[in-house]
Amino acid sequence: MSGLMLENVEKSYGAARAVVDVNLHLPEGKLVCFLGPSGCGKTTLLRMIAGLETLSGGEIRLDGQNIGHTPAHARNFGMVFQSLALFPHMTVGQNIAYPLKLRGVDKAAQKARVVELLQLIQLSEMLDRPVAQLSGGQRQRVAIARAIAAHPKLLLLDEPLSALDAKLRESMQVEIRQLQQRLNITTILVTHDQREALTMADIVVVLGQHRVQQVGTPMEIYRHPANEFVADFMGSGNLFSATALGDGHVRLPAGAVLAVPGSETRAAGEALRLLVRPEDVLLAAPGEAGLAGQVTFVRDLGATVETTVACGGVTLVALSTPRESVGVAVGQAVGVGFAPGACRVLAG
Repeated sequence: MSGLMLENVEKSYGAARAVVDVNLHLPEGKLVCFLGPSGCGKTTLLRMIAGLETLSGGEIRLDGQNIGHTPAHARNFGMVFQSLALFPHMTVGQNIAYPLKLRGVDKAAQKARVVELLQLIQLSEMLDRPVAQLSGGQRQRVAIARAIAAHPKLLLLDEPLSALDAKLRESMQVEIRQLQQRLNITTILVTHDQREALTMADIVVVLGQHRVQQVGTPMEIYRHPANEFVADFMGSGNLFSATALGDGHVRLPAGAVLAVPGSETRAAGEALRLLVRPEDVLLAAPGEAGLAGQVTFVRDLGATVETTVACGGVTLVALSTPRESVGVAVGQAVGVGFAPGACRVLAG
């Protein structure tokens, strides 16, 4: 089978298990995000794919060939580390040419490839500039150009944008995504930033507690989380408890009854965990929605407004535009409803 296959991959350090029983198929030409909190095993998994960590168990296959024990230098993968690891005593051109030099490529071919890549990353005028004189975004582009200089089969990015400021980070997310699509190179990006994964990925692999929790497109992960861990980690969400009534309705802690599709399959009296995203919480005048609530906090974020509401024995956050939230103030009574189908019963 083409693409990258991980079969029962594991990594242990003595008694400590860093990666547990990972099974993945990553198709060619896609950008895949390994997403999860610090310490969940995502960087360790990336380093095993790169050949920088040995496997404790399982196999890694590329286009059907077992590469799990192939040395890192023989895998022909490009990698960008979190620190970028550029050589400060070299120029931009020398940094990009370095992997070609190691492979014995002649100087004329090296120069042609460097010129080609500098055009690709829009830094043609920087050929002879020391990397120490570059901005953060420029260094990031040079690190990527160096990683793809030798036409790697796979591009591996280990949280490469974490040191950039917020505005530059968002700009680089778009640039990397567009570059990956132009090159059609299979890319794995490690990140703990949910927005980064939503912005960039074709496929998101959510890791937690050293295991794969869910694999899917960004919207599948966001809208249909497999469990409470994924729901809580993948973007902001209202998670709260309720009791199934067995007829498609649930009872909230303060006694309010709410229709929730999917709850009819649960036995009456069963404790449930529900999810509704903030953008699906709708505020209305008192009595004009299913639940009664009171505003306890308002946070104006410019393009959006977050409104916290005490409602039915639970606390909910609603996300709306400034136009939709005009006049909402702390202490105000409001009606609260949910967009159709927005409230979901989470798997155990």
